[in-house]
Amino acid sequence: MIKSKILKKFKDISHGFFNKKGGKSLGIYHSLNCGPGSKDKISNVRKNLKIVKNKISKKSKSVLLLNQIHSNKYIFIDKSEKIKKKKFKADALITNQKKLPIGVLTADCAPILVYDNISKIIAAIHVGWKGAYKNIISKVISFMIKKGSKQKNIFAVIGPSISQKSYEVKIDFFKKFMKKTKKNKKFFEKRKNKFYFDLPRYVKSQLKFNKITKIDHININTFDNKNNFFSARRALKLKHDDYGRNISIIMIN
Repeated sequence: MIKSKILKKFKDISHGFFNKKGGKSLGIYHSLNCGPGSKDKISNVRKNLKIVKNKISKKSKSVLLLNQIHSNKYIFIDKSEKIKKKKFKADALITNQKKLPIGVLTADCAPILVYDNISKIIAAIHVGWKGAYKNIISKVISFMIKKGSKQKNIFAVIGPSISQKSYEVKIDFFKKFMKKTKKNKKFFEKRKNKFYFDLPRYVKSQLKFNKITKIDHININTFDNKNNFFSARRALKLKHDDYGRNISIIMIN
């Protein structure tokens, strides 16, 4: 479990970015696969989710996850709200409820954990290129501000994700971002007529655009096998028919 330098100083929250080590799954899911949407045995996934939940807090509720759809949709769980067992279709969870671990699943996309230490509100955001392009970060920050947050009190951590050197994209991808604004050219590198996209840097720029200045970036490339993270792109390269999911969690104690 990896912790953020800026978040671990706060005693009123718990958080962690987990890689694929320390679980019960086998084969290509070895071993801490936390993705219920994968083809892994659901019994193993549930055991893995319990393992990560206990690492955050043994007394807390089960981890609340989303049915992630690469959107700009978010779900807010108020402190008085009771959680129903249905799966929410969205890509960000926001809450001010205590003892409720909220998490996102990734396998190259960027997980972002957010905390307002004054308003006591947290968020977990799943940011792939589609969510970033659709401004999910702006949507979450705007909602937090509506709930009383101020940008100066918001801390954001970009977790492990695929790095630019490993993120080759097609020309249509490049053109799509250039059509949005020519300024996006700085997030691309061209090598031997191939384009490479810098997702973490793009995500960081969106946080800065929303006037968030307290930003931590855990600069670990999920594609690189030595880092022990699940990677959709690496699985595709190895011709696997599926892949495990990494989990990132935050909770108000």
